[in-house]
Amino acid sequence: MSNETTFPANQRIIELDIQGMTCASCVGRVERKLGKLDGVEALVNLPLESARVTVPDSVSDEQIIATVESAGYQASLKVDQYAAAASSPGTTAVDTGPEHSPTSGDSRRLGINHAHEPAGHDLKKRLIGAAIFTVPLFIISMIPAAQFPHWGWVALALATPVVFWSAWPFHRAAAINARHLASTMDTLVSLGVLAAYFFSVWQLAVDPMLTAHVGMAMSEHALYFETAGVVATFLLLGRYLEARAKSKAGDALKTLLDLGAKEAVVLRDGLEVKIPAAELVPGDEFVVRPGEKVATDGFVASGHSAVDTALVTGESLPVEVGPGDTVIGATINTSGRLLVRATRVGKDTTLAQMGRLVSQAQTGKAPIARLADRISAVFVPIVLGIAVLTFVLWLVITGDMNAAFAASVAVLVIACPCALGLATPIGLLVGSGRGAQLGILIRGPQVLEDTRKIDTVLLDKTGTITEGNLAVTSTAPANGLDAATLLALAGAAESGSEHPIAHAIVAAARAEAPLPESEAFSSAPGGGVKARVGRQTVVVGRMSWMRENGIDLDDTHQAMLREAQETGSTSIMVGVDGTFAGLVNLSDTIKESSAGAIARLRELGLRPVLLTGDNAAVAAQVAARVGIAGEDVFADVFPEGKAQAVRRLQDEGRVVAMVGDGVNDAPALAQADLGIAMGSGTDVAIEAADLTIMGNDLAQVAQSIELSRKTLGTIKMNLFWAFAYNTAGIPIAALGFLNPMIAGAAMAASSVLVVANSLRLRSFGRK
Repeated sequence: MSNETTFPANQRIIELDIQGMTCASCVGRVERKLGKLDGVEALVNLPLESARVTVPDSVSDEQIIATVESAGYQASLKVDQYAAAASSPGTTAVDTGPEHSPTSGDSRRLGINHAHEPAGHDLKKRLIGAAIFTVPLFIISMIPAAQFPHWGWVALALATPVVFWSAWPFHRAAAINARHLASTMDTLVSLGVLAAYFFSVWQLAVDPMLTAHVGMAMSEHALYFETAGVVATFLLLGRYLEARAKSKAGDALKTLLDLGAKEAVVLRDGLEVKIPAAELVPGDEFVVRPGEKVATDGFVASGHSAVDTALVTGESLPVEVGPGDTVIGATINTSGRLLVRATRVGKDTTLAQMGRLVSQAQTGKAPIARLADRISAVFVPIVLGIAVLTFVLWLVITGDMNAAFAASVAVLVIACPCALGLATPIGLLVGSGRGAQLGILIRGPQVLEDTRKIDTVLLDKTGTITEGNLAVTSTAPANGLDAATLLALAGAAESGSEHPIAHAIVAAARAEAPLPESEAFSSAPGGGVKARVGRQTVVVGRMSWMRENGIDLDDTHQAMLREAQETGSTSIMVGVDGTFAGLVNLSDTIKESSAGAIARLRELGLRPVLLTGDNAAVAAQVAARVGIAGEDVFADVFPEGKAQAVRRLQDEGRVVAMVGDGVNDAPALAQADLGIAMGSGTDVAIEAADLTIMGNDLAQVAQSIELSRKTLGTIKMNLFWAFAYNTAGIPIAALGFLNPMIAGAAMAASSVLVVANSLRLRSFGRK
């Protein structure tokens, strides 16, 4: 079933920017604090430094912000991603409404906090300072030949700025958390660095002549200044590289939101006037010249061209458009001049909806991440206990304070759970961002789990496997009518319908002659239409609709219908004044990519099933041409029957994905374990789905499942190595086999490796 959460009317969702979080413990702490407020649920994202909070009307935004700040972090309402382009930089708009919504790019819409300096800027300064002092500190402490009389006091001088200035972010965060009786990764780092520093100061104060002579090996003195300096430097390096990598992880969404056109040329009283694209309103007509971006969603009022939709839909070939065809904002006009009438602007555009879906997915939390949350909640206190126990046992068993101290500090440093906190959100961030570049929108983290479980894919025929561009191929009149009259009556009756079949019949009839007027129009979903044309009552539709209106087919008419269906045509029956008047036969074109896409679905271990309202003969022919087994065809299915077909397969123990694009597919998309909407379809279908394919290519369905599974696999790999790292590292350190400096380097490397592993998803789908 679709995973879109429906919130009661008395609840709202707000998004926050949160600064100061460093690890999974921070995330868990903020979520627990907010969760204590009645009716409040929060999902906190570490890489994006953000939170998505469900809030009842009884709780104010100020209370939410105050609660986060009481936990020791800075919070502010996020600038509305899709309605803030008209605001000046630095302002905070909660929801300025669609009239101020952007179509042009604005990186602040990302949901990534840009109020501070570029990623890692402050860390870089502190890292450079630490390196300048730590290199000579390491040399004189570790290389006897480089020592001089009383070198220990110089080591103290070199270590002091590293410990108290370079490592200040760790100490500050640890102090804030300590004030709230909490501990995080920074607590472990701060304690490890300060313990090494003050233990060394104490040793030097007790014996000022400790380093009066030169050529001392590390085992000959009890100074750990170099440990404090090297650990702080390595951790700063790791955090700096991590910050840079995390900023790259968000590049895909930044690129997506910056795709929009900045300006539009609109027609005002016959004159072309250039205005900011954000000022467009529905109904405006704007000019798109060759090479320019379409400013917003709309339809072509005049002109013909080919539009490159690759940046939005992921489809490589330009799409030919002409009068009446829809176009998407941010796509590129490649050839002719187009006059486009705007239909959706600002946060209602396809581009804004894509950004919203991607942002929501990245803010969410996959079920697999809950395990990391539960562990991180108790991890740091347990590590502190292990470090104390390690020191005591070493001291009792060996009596060697230096060895006891080194082992306990190594435990503190190696155990930092930073990689654990990054494992899930950074993988989701990169995977969903890459999906957006490919025209694949993942609604939420739960979808990743669902794609792993599905074993059956239900495919709607029209618009999914076929092009959906039906065309009248022939007519078969009966009872003395001629073909032109039959088509004219059918076209007039269908003129009030929005169904693709109706559009095809109306277009064919109008191509022959002007349509007669119709009135008293009525329709039945999936059945047909009925209207008064002149003095005649015309019924157009399926066999069941004919019978419902008292029209029966004799043996001759039945044979006529079978003959038409055996050719692969979709046959629509026409009745006039209670008698059968003939058939209008239509055909559709199978997409070139459908057969290959269905073969790829089979390779992924999935069973493709064709679902259509068409007759069994047509369905069987389409299934045979694309490689679907005859027993896996559901034909003559009414709209309400699509959801029933999904339930029937689920009752058989199948885990079902449904692919569709129309309003009548929405119930089935919602009923399925995984709903996949084709982006060319209706907003209703897209809203009901878990995955949205912005293009029309069925191959993207297989690609979306591959990407989801690949992202889930990356997250699992991240979590495995994060768990394995801490599980193996702590006992090794406690047993004295790990120098604190090596522990610091290893801890920093683990976070960087988790991010680097996730960044491999950026190459998904590239040849």
